Amino acid sequence: MSEHRKPWHGVVVATSLPFNADLTVDHGAYAESVARLAAEGVHGVAPNGSLGEYQTLTYEERDRVVETALAAAPDGFTVMPGVGAYGGVEARRHARFAKEAGCQAVMCLPPNSYRADDRAVLEHFELVASAGLPVVAYNNPVDTKVDLRPELLAALHAEGFVVGVKEFSGDVRRCYEISELAPGLDLVIGTDDTVLEVGTAGAKGWVAGFPQVFPRACLALYEASLAGDLGTALPLYRRLHPVLRWDSRTEFVQAIKLGQDMTGRRGGVCRPPRRPLDPRTEEALRATVRALVDAGVS
Repeated sequence: MSEHRKPWHGVVVATSLPFNADLTVDHGAYAESVARLAAEGVHGVAPNGSLGEYQTLTYEERDRVVETALAAAPDGFTVMPGVGAYGGVEARRHARFAKEAGCQAVMCLPPNSYRADDRAVLEHFELVASAGLPVVAYNNPVDTKVDLRPELLAALHAEGFVVGVKEFSGDVRRCYEISELAPGLDLVIGTDDTVLEVGTAGAKGWVAGFPQVFPRACLALYEASLAGDLGTALPLYRRLHPVLRWDSRTEFVQAIKLGQDMTGRRGGVCRPPRRPLDPRTEEALRATVRALVDAGVS
């Protein structure tokens, strides 16, 4: 890894997870996906996140997914697994495994499905940080019921519990407050459809979904956004936005997997409770992806 790039910097793909027909994990296909992403120029992968359907995986399955990603990753390529769990003890367990396996950092949600107060959130991240790896907080208030507000993030950073935040609230305004309250906390783009706005607000990385479908175009958009090159970024952003906005919808996993299938990559089925897209939704997404492919976007 370049001495100038921290593991959570750059485009780190929140990977989808391929399943066999019997819904067991297809580790061979997942290894191929990680290796291909590395060859296409992204900077790392984040297995066992929401896109990896971590809620449906056993501990053993989560561990083996991490091992598969590490085995397929070339030198200098980040593997930053999600360690999301209901509570801090479980999340710390996943973080300890990640460290022992050889990962460089972890990404952590606050307590899942429990409207934790600030004291509980601080304890949660303290437990995870005690595993000994850098922790990137993941703010997803819709799914977790906990909002990592700028002042709470500043407190977590001041305690040394987190090094960055994947900002998925969609509220770009708070990016500036985060940088004011915690100048040393790295801002990481969390929603694919705010790349330009958060990139120009000072992001250091992008935990991304749709680079699994259009890696080269997404890399170009990310680099232009961080450089403030609006002449390059804005037209590309307008072209990609009809597909990028699917990342913030309920069906984002199915959508990205369908996009992978349509561009010669392995997406495939999801585990329950996720079901296949309904025909109308699928056709709308197919038309969006097809238009980009026909235009030469890759």
